[in-house]
Amino acid sequence: MWTNISAYKFTEMADFEQLRAPLKEFCDNLNIKGTILLSPEGINIFLSAERDRIDAFVDHIRKDERFEDIWVKYSESDECAFRKMNVRLKKEIISMGDLSVKPHEFTGAIIDPLEFKTWLDQAKDVTILDTRNDYEIRLGTFENSVDFDIRSFRQFPEAVANCDLPKDKPVVMFCTGGIRCEKASAVMLNQGFQEVYQVQGGILNYFEQNGGAHWDGECFVFDRRVGVDGNLQETKSEVCWACREPLSVEEQKSLHFVQGVSCPYCIEGKK
Repeated sequence: MWTNISAYKFTEMADFEQLRAPLKEFCDNLNIKGTILLSPEGINIFLSAERDRIDAFVDHIRKDERFEDIWVKYSESDECAFRKMNVRLKKEIISMGDLSVKPHEFTGAIIDPLEFKTWLDQAKDVTILDTRNDYEIRLGTFENSVDFDIRSFRQFPEAVANCDLPKDKPVVMFCTGGIRCEKASAVMLNQGFQEVYQVQGGILNYFEQNGGAHWDGECFVFDRRVGVDGNLQETKSEVCWACREPLSVEEQKSLHFVQGVSCPYCIEGKK
């Protein structure tokens, strides 16, 4: 079994460029695969390796006092979730295109996945908002959730400005691991929404604590697994190598799907 982790931390990082080489060397020496994003606003981590090597990395990163409390999410898979190791320098660790949004200074309230499930059980009168991209949502989402039908997270601020969601009604937003909601919740609060919550740890943490209760489908993940179910087990979804769209099992049965050549979404895009 391979251990996969995701973790992020928004914090001031003036020295982010200097962290690149040491982190790459550390991971290469332990044969850890994945991606680490570094920017002036913090760090974003996706890694896969044997558990003892992952534990060594977590111990190493937490020696930096800025990351001593970094929250790490774990999952398992039958093979390494990544093919190589990259440490990249970015303007943002999650790209929105608005550098004025600083989650380490201002963000929405956190709601624990167990409490969120209770709200869902009770059919509490809240807006459930999926902040992810359209291709992710196709594979699955929470029952009765709404979304802005965006192709990129950079479109989120404009979508909020143009939406007709009631601003006096509580909003509970979610994304894969929580990082997008850190920024999305701040945007909504700045736009006048009065009560905005973000599901702690996102969909993956919800699955870990509640399974797939109130969820339809599976959850798209940005690695070789493509999708996981409510038990965090890899599904049989694939990504089209030609256009990079995720494909469910049913979509893979299409006559238009020839791996590396085309899929239904390639054909639609060519019309």
